[in-house]
Amino acid sequence: MAVKIRSMLATAICAAALAACSTNPVTGKNELMLVGESTEIAIGEKNYAPSRQSEGGDYAMDPALTAYVQRVGNRLAAVSDRKLPYQFVVLNNSIPNAWALPGGKIAVNRGLLTQLKSESELAAVLGHEIVHAAARHSAQQMSRGMIVQGGLLAAQVAVSDSDYGNLYMAGAGLGAQLLMQRYSREAELEADHYGVDYMQRAGYDVQGAVTLQETFVKMSANKQSSWFEGLFASHPPSQERVDANRRHAAKFPPGGEVGAEAFAAAMKQTMQWKPAYDAYDEGRKALRDKHADVALAKADQAIKLLPGEAHFYALRGDAYLVQKKMSPAIQAYTDAIARNDGFFYYYLQRGLIEERERQDGRARSDLEASVRMLPTGGAYYALGNIASRARDLDAARQYYAAAAGSEGEIAQAASLELMRLELPQNPGKYIRTQAGLDARGMLVVAVGNPTRVPVTGVSIAVQYVDAQGRLRDMRRNLDGTLAAGQQVQVATGLGPFQNANQYKVALTSARIAQ
Repeated sequence: MAVKIRSMLATAICAAALAACSTNPVTGKNELMLVGESTEIAIGEKNYAPSRQSEGGDYAMDPALTAYVQRVGNRLAAVSDRKLPYQFVVLNNSIPNAWALPGGKIAVNRGLLTQLKSESELAAVLGHEIVHAAARHSAQQMSRGMIVQGGLLAAQVAVSDSDYGNLYMAGAGLGAQLLMQRYSREAELEADHYGVDYMQRAGYDVQGAVTLQETFVKMSANKQSSWFEGLFASHPPSQERVDANRRHAAKFPPGGEVGAEAFAAAMKQTMQWKPAYDAYDEGRKALRDKHADVALAKADQAIKLLPGEAHFYALRGDAYLVQKKMSPAIQAYTDAIARNDGFFYYYLQRGLIEERERQDGRARSDLEASVRMLPTGGAYYALGNIASRARDLDAARQYYAAAAGSEGEIAQAASLELMRLELPQNPGKYIRTQAGLDARGMLVVAVGNPTRVPVTGVSIAVQYVDAQGRLRDMRRNLDGTLAAGQQVQVATGLGPFQNANQYKVALTSARIAQ
């Protein structure tokens, strides 16, 4: 029977997979596709803004550069095999990287642009990402994940390339999973191949795709860490890709736009500012290495070179925070917000300090502003603290539950606070009871504490039918503390009973031991 059921299930899955086959709009091949186009586009729309926030935010200092990248992207998108609501943005991130979300939502980091030499190389980067979107590579991986996981979405995730990415709650959006997924070898070669086609259709010199991959392979050989943290994590380079691009490019007649001068003109301002961002990056590294004084000096150096960049003031605030200088830190985050009020991190950091100092009104405003841009466990936990102090326990529970879905120490602290609030009203959610009869038919109740904290005030209630057939109630309190992970046996003295229909057991109270 079990074999027959498995066979029927396999047949049903295969039938569903066959029914879900669709034609790839780029390659013309029939492929498994369980994600509809409207869903794919909706995923990209929903996750584009928070994904950009988690990777440093939009590059606001040079809007002309963003407009230039958008023009190049739109020129390539116009000749793609699939019409989507394509969008292109430059992110304020020094790590060399570019990515595409489903539905044509594409981003390229400032740090990658500084490594390119021409518009044709930029076209190679953007054309590659456009193919990932047009050929539905993310949707393909989601579809395969649904089959493998029996309906659960599974996406491979690389290490985040951002100082802020580790704050992004994985449960807050699918973008956290899709942002840095590692595409298959076949998908990378496919994106390279058809990206060259798009370049040629749009009038670019396709040799830009060859020189780009040659640069990537050289960088890979040099073991430059920033590349492995960024582009190479999700788009690993190889000589195979260089050779494939070279063979494919050779099929087209020579010529096309290189655009070295146009690219240099578009990058002129950003390249002039590069020393300021280099100082900032050195300051971030110093802070990670716990050298707050060096980080502060680098922040000041960067600010002197480019006083309008908000990230530099946030670095100053972070350094002051490590030094436990709260007032200067708050002022630094305020200075950052004055220069860019559209990035979550400045509000988050200022709000966390305000919450710790019990400036609850200001903290709530800042933290709510931060989670509107990017949900983070730290913000939700602090908002839970504020709601708890205001005795708004329903709101506190919601905030702590959201924070408990993050990771690390914040998730553990939020889980503890949530348990503290819920345990008295719903002890059965956390403490386990199991009733049974011993060899004499007497009722025994096992009470276990699977949580990480000790509990006390544990009480159980038993409703049972006595020998005369009357319904009776009994309450038994456990003495002392039930340690984390401990289980005890409670002999009720009730019985003998013939079966479980003669009694009911419920946990009526418990609280965290102080």
